[in-house]
Amino acid sequence: MTADPHQRAATGPRLSITLPAHGQAAGMARRAIQKALRSWDLEHLAETAALLVSELVGNVLRHARTGGAPLELRLAATGNRLRIEVVDADPRAPAMRIPSADVEGGYGLVLVEALADDWGAQPTPNGKVVWIELRTGAEVETAGHPEAREAINSRGPARPHGLPSLRFSTGIARTA
Repeated sequence: MTADPHQRAATGPRLSITLPAHGQAAGMARRAIQKALRSWDLEHLAETAALLVSELVGNVLRHARTGGAPLELRLAATGNRLRIEVVDADPRAPAMRIPSADVEGGYGLVLVEALADDWGAQPTPNGKVVWIELRTGAEVETAGHPEAREAINSRGPARPHGLPSLRFSTGIARTA
């Protein structure tokens, strides 16, 4: 695990939506991502992004202790990267575990590690943000996206109690 070196201001399109902390949240997140990516001419990332956001939102619903607090889904297309963030009210970092053959499930973060170009988590004063990044394959066009002029600090507010940003790795080799 290393500190997250990616503090970026959005220079392209972005989206932020609130999701309820119940079973429909993953489907809502998938639909929002697919619609946004189509409108941003990034449809080639829609399938992978929808799968990964399902895993992130599903992890919050299954494992996070949020007390029913809503989640926030944030997307920002910056340069040649798409950044997807899921913000929740549980300060505990996601726990990577290597699944075993006799246990059903547990492959979510392994899948994230295998498909995302980068991912990690940072604590926030009210919980945490888990983020993934996907390469877009080209610079994202910023014209026609006036909302992109507003900077988005993807690291969130200052880290409480000096906690570091985390980057995760399972050591799984990726093929290009």
